Amino acid sequence: MVKEITRDIKQLDHAKRHLTTSITTLNHLHMLAGGVDSLEAMTRRRQYGEVANLLQGVVNVLEHFNKYMGIPQIRQLSERVKAAQNELGQQILADFEEAFPSQGTKRPGGPSNVLRDACLVANVLDPRIKQEIIKKFIKQHLSEYLVLFQENQDVAWLDKIDRRYAWIKRQLVDYEEKYGRMFPPEWCMTERIAVEFCHVTRTELAKIMRTRAKEIEVKLLLFAIQRTTNFEGLLAKRFSGCTLADGTVPKKPKVPDNPFHGIVSKCFEPHLYVYIESQDKNLGELIDRFVADFKAQGPPKPNVDEGGAVLPSCADLFVYYKKCMVQCSQLSTGEPMIALTTIFQKYLREYAWKILSGNLPKTTSSSGGLTITSLLKEKEGSEVAKFTFEELCLICSILSTAEYCLATTQQLEEKLKEKVDASLMERINLTGEMDTFSIVISNSIQLLVQDLDAACDPALTAMSKMQWQNVEHVGDQSPYVTSVILHIKQNVPIIRDNLASTRKYFTQFCIKFANSFIPKFINHLFKCKPISMVGAEQLLLDTHSLKMVLLDLPSIGSQVVRKAPASYTKIVVKGMTRAEMILKVVMAPHEPPVVFVDNYIKLLADCSTDTFQKILDMKGLKRSEQSSMLELFRQRLPAPPSGAENTSSLSLSAPTPEQESSRIRKLEKLIKKRL
Repeated sequence: MVKEITRDIKQLDHAKRHLTTSITTLNHLHMLAGGVDSLEAMTRRRQYGEVANLLQGVVNVLEHFNKYMGIPQIRQLSERVKAAQNELGQQILADFEEAFPSQGTKRPGGPSNVLRDACLVANVLDPRIKQEIIKKFIKQHLSEYLVLFQENQDVAWLDKIDRRYAWIKRQLVDYEEKYGRMFPPEWCMTERIAVEFCHVTRTELAKIMRTRAKEIEVKLLLFAIQRTTNFEGLLAKRFSGCTLADGTVPKKPKVPDNPFHGIVSKCFEPHLYVYIESQDKNLGELIDRFVADFKAQGPPKPNVDEGGAVLPSCADLFVYYKKCMVQCSQLSTGEPMIALTTIFQKYLREYAWKILSGNLPKTTSSSGGLTITSLLKEKEGSEVAKFTFEELCLICSILSTAEYCLATTQQLEEKLKEKVDASLMERINLTGEMDTFSIVISNSIQLLVQDLDAACDPALTAMSKMQWQNVEHVGDQSPYVTSVILHIKQNVPIIRDNLASTRKYFTQFCIKFANSFIPKFINHLFKCKPISMVGAEQLLLDTHSLKMVLLDLPSIGSQVVRKAPASYTKIVVKGMTRAEMILKVVMAPHEPPVVFVDNYIKLLADCSTDTFQKILDMKGLKRSEQSSMLELFRQRLPAPPSGAENTSSLSLSAPTPEQESSRIRKLEKLIKKRL
């Protein structure tokens, strides 16, 4: 009984549901049939306002009958809807053609309410109808432009390019006034007209420039590009660029803020070789002017207050480079940027060669007229350095300029890589040009070192030719030491003040000078032979004086005393300590020989027989004595470590400051006793 009851309930539920569906479907069918009748009637009467609302409802209702298309009456209604849509599309297109004929440029006086409603209908129809309306209207709207600015018209050339952009501005204002409300806002018709104008203009300009390529001069080209990019900037301020996906627009990934960048100006890119050639010529003239100015005006005046003078021409060069780079990147971020980079490289090298290296003072073989006699008579006032004050300042100025160029070239490379397309970044490489400036820096430092080195040479020669075996007492520092110190005090403050803005290169100068002077001093020390005990003591005092001056060299003559760089101090201490050790060995008695040899090995840690021979010569030993000493020296040499290579000398460990101080105190006591 329960089963029978539930079965009946179930049947009633099915019946109710089917009945509801049937009623709903019949209602929809009634709506559809009535809607189709109304749609056809309204279409004939061009009641587009009512059609726009009704058509969307009919289409929505028709969707409910998709599964009933097998029923002839339903299928017939569906076909009537499609026919009505087709008829509407053709009718609307005909209405627009009548209002805006393709032939001729005459337009009606104002907007049409019928056409405004027709656009609302087109939104519901096949999208191709909307596209066709837009296409026909824009074509008709720009037809006058194609006539006014056709290729054979004088106004079409680049020198009157402003008139093109003035024309479209007027047309857009005219459109807004007359037809702004006729098209739905989401159609973005104003932007579409502007974009189509840009496409047409790009094509027309490309065509006329191909025909008249020989007439394109760089000023004319830049004028046209500037006006065009300005116009593209105005478009970016006025429109969002939402319609650009509909057309082919040059993409500019480097200019994300302006979606219109390049939409017209892309046509100028094939002609940018005119611009590149112009920059090549301009930069060549700029370098020639720099050369002429340098000859006419001479080197820049020393400006030690600001750490030395950088040649103003280098700033002018890089300012021009920046201007060119920005200008070119606005024109193109492709191959023209690579071509411009090549031009930059060419003139960076020319600047390094002609302006910097070409103006470095030339070295001469003259020793400045310094003689041994003048040194021995302490006529230091007659000493003349190889380079004048102005020449030293010029070398420092060129060094500072080369450092500025090196740093700025590196920045230039980074900026070029930012501006150029990502696919071309690897082709921008200014390493070679940076190396060129590094060579100028190195040559400048070497000139400064050679100059000071050469100025000290006569003093060292005088030292080696003094009769050290005849020195009877230890006095103040010798004249040659005074001469060396004088040259250092003359040159180093000038160099330091002029390199104040590039301290690392002043440190390099100090290190290179120490590495050059100290070995030369030791070589001249070996030439001082024979030496008496008192002579050796005097030389030891002189050596200590030179050592103190060298340690103070980085800040000599400066009101602000800075601690010398550790790398420099280490070189001076190591080198001059070796000179002191040589003299201490010379001062040591050579009897007994074993003690002398062992002391030599301990103090100098030098396994070279040549050095030992020179020490014996300095002591003035006879050849017979030297032979036995050399033999004993070879016997007493420590065996080299297993696996170690045979070396002529062992590295000398620098003594501590406390040990140095103790040795000097002993020497001072000795000198006081002698006096």
